[in-house]
Amino acid sequence: MDRIDKTILATLAADARASVSQIASAAGLSQSACTRRIQALEASGRIKGYAARLGRRALGFHVTALVDITLGTQVEEDLAAFEQEISAIDGVVECALVSGSQDYRIKILCRDLDDYERLHREHLGRLPGVITINSSFVLRSVPTRSEADALFGSGAA
Repeated sequence: MDRIDKTILATLAADARASVSQIASAAGLSQSACTRRIQALEASGRIKGYAARLGRRALGFHVTALVDITLGTQVEEDLAAFEQEISAIDGVVECALVSGSQDYRIKILCRDLDDYERLHREHLGRLPGVITINSSFVLRSVPTRSEADALFGSGAA
């Protein structure tokens, strides 16, 4: 990873729809050299894919819940069963096995509190091995940097 790779990653992180021409210009490369660099970053797994950033509120999702879940055991089979079921629940956008007093931290997008209550009743409370569920609701999201900016600094170039 050199300065040019970091510039390519930062440019794509800011706008996944940036053209090769735009990326090449930012990185100081020809289009063909830039294309080869992008392909190498993809092949190495440094670029996992491309995505649109969705306007969750415009789509009707006004509540973000952060849910801490504790399981009764740490047996690998129990963790796997939990992970399989949680990944099938609509609205779950992140699930991380974490250190500390809880086992999992889950981020869930919901239309409103009634939607969260339904999800809690119909899904979270029925997950295998769950002994505690602690929910917090995001009041405001603070603007954050892209992954590339966080990893390489805002001046990746």
